[in-house]
Amino acid sequence: MDWKLEVVSIPVADVEKAKQFYSERLGFVVDHDTRISPGTRIVQLTPRGSACSIVIGAPAGGAVRGLQLVVPDIDAARAELAGRGVEVSDVKHYEKDGTLADGKGGRWNSFVFFNDLDGNGWVLQERPSGE
Repeated sequence: MDWKLEVVSIPVADVEKAKQFYSERLGFVVDHDTRISPGTRIVQLTPRGSACSIVIGAPAGGAVRGLQLVVPDIDAARAELAGRGVEVSDVKHYEKDGTLADGKGGRWNSFVFFNDLDGNGWVLQERPSGE
């Protein structure tokens, strides 16, 4: 039996602002925007090419950290997000002692970090070619 993660809930304070951030700045596709009741709205968005979506809705307290998107070209992905107005880190890699250092690292060791409007932390990771 396959077990597939298909949706991750992301806590947000303002659904409309979060929808605009994810769709306009990050380029996620809006799958649906549903008002279940006058006080309940659920928006599902999916990163281009992903089998997993996010759902934003009523605030759930706290923030999610370490949500990770894998990209084939970390520099191009960083430039795209920065061009859309997202505050992104420089490209970083992890040293053997676990500290972060500037620049690309070895295979699977190049990252860019950013937060959404509610402080939910995202990571871009470069996937080596052909993997």
